[in-house]
Amino acid sequence: MSELWQLTLQEARAGLDARAFSAVELARACFERIAQVEERVKSYVTITESHALQQAEAADKAISEGLGNTLTGIPVQIKDLICTKGIRTTCSSRMLENYVPVYDAAVTEKLFVQGAVLLGKGNMDEFAMGSSCENSAFFPTRNPWDLERVPGGSSGGAAAAVAADEAIVALGSDTGGSIRQPASLCGVVGIKPTYGRVSRYGLIAFASSLDQIGPVGKDVTDCALALNAIAGYDPRDSTSLNLPATDFTAGLTGDIKGMKLGIPSEYFVEGMEPGVRRAVESAIKQLEGLGASVEPVSLPTTEYALACYYIIAPSECSANLARYDGVKFGYSYQDTSDMWEAMERTRQLGFGPEVKRRIMLGAYALSAGYYDAYYLKAQQVRTLIRQDFAQVFEQVDALVTPTSPVVAFPLGDKTADPVQMYLIDVCTLPINIAGLPAISVPCGFSEGLPVGMQLIGPHLSEDRLLNIAYAYEQATEWHKARPGI
Repeated sequence: MSELWQLTLQEARAGLDARAFSAVELARACFERIAQVEERVKSYVTITESHALQQAEAADKAISEGLGNTLTGIPVQIKDLICTKGIRTTCSSRMLENYVPVYDAAVTEKLFVQGAVLLGKGNMDEFAMGSSCENSAFFPTRNPWDLERVPGGSSGGAAAAVAADEAIVALGSDTGGSIRQPASLCGVVGIKPTYGRVSRYGLIAFASSLDQIGPVGKDVTDCALALNAIAGYDPRDSTSLNLPATDFTAGLTGDIKGMKLGIPSEYFVEGMEPGVRRAVESAIKQLEGLGASVEPVSLPTTEYALACYYIIAPSECSANLARYDGVKFGYSYQDTSDMWEAMERTRQLGFGPEVKRRIMLGAYALSAGYYDAYYLKAQQVRTLIRQDFAQVFEQVDALVTPTSPVVAFPLGDKTADPVQMYLIDVCTLPINIAGLPAISVPCGFSEGLPVGMQLIGPHLSEDRLLNIAYAYEQATEWHKARPGI
């Protein structure tokens, strides 16, 4: 039998329900695994062992009374920008290093109502700004497949924890690819739901019109089960969609015969690593072999998406992060009697270089005289990108692309050149601009490192994307590969 920490969510659920082991034993096994590898991987900002064991005891009681739910007793990691009542939530920033929320995020509430066990909070790029998990104010997270390489970002802690079996499942957030790109680089599954499908209440905001919470799991079914737990309407989030509850596992039939899949040429970008291209092209052939038809399509405004994103996201970030002024909560510079110096020094010392860079970009784009030329123009381009997707989805059921044009790159390789780092998200950020759902699923290796295939669908097509990913997964073995850490 596998070690308990190696189990998928559905295997853990079956074992708990059959009383093969208890929730306390499962939690302890995960903490043993964390003790083995965390010093090398660094996927956690905060580990909550005593809290988790109390939750596990409560879960065992619920299971013994027949009150168990899908996530009852399941050990999870939560990204450190999702509020957890009474537990430090730092955004991996000095600005919030000692911030302890007085409330739970909507998704945290849902997990805890179901009886999930919180192992701890996942490391990330500071305020979710980055593609490599190197922008954390505390330490970089490392890729379990090669500890000298990045795990991707900003949800690098989530993807690395799941890949290294330090959590059964994890929650991340995705503003421009921050769930899918690290899932691809770490060889696990990650889904970014339709904007509004999951409540953002209690998610510390980076760019409010782009942010969305989603799960990272060891396989597609795990992601579907976790999405069942966190999706749903929340009146506290004005962008939350009021929809009937969906069981995302119900559509996992593996039958994709007759489905039309589009291959957008713009996503097979110049500079893409040959091994990534080969793996994704091979995965496309596999989907054809499963009965789907494949046709080339075009999304001509894709070339403007990167520029569009890096005006909209920093603009929203500069507005959202204005609240960190040293007055209300978070870090506060106190060694002065001058209010303006205190505010200036608070922001100077509390924010890291990437966050400052984006605040300045955003403040410039929103400033008088430049608003129309930059921010307004970017919003107009956003409309064109959405229209492109809408037209393509009149012809096809889903799109197939690489998740990342590269595999995991060495730590420090791109930190000196922000533009090179921004280009890593070229395949993922158009989806956030349009508010669409997308999933990354492992589809092979290049130079011994995982490659992810991205499936993109129209609004509210998560069940369809999950089924295509499931069909591919059932026909291949890539999702079973685990790093030898």
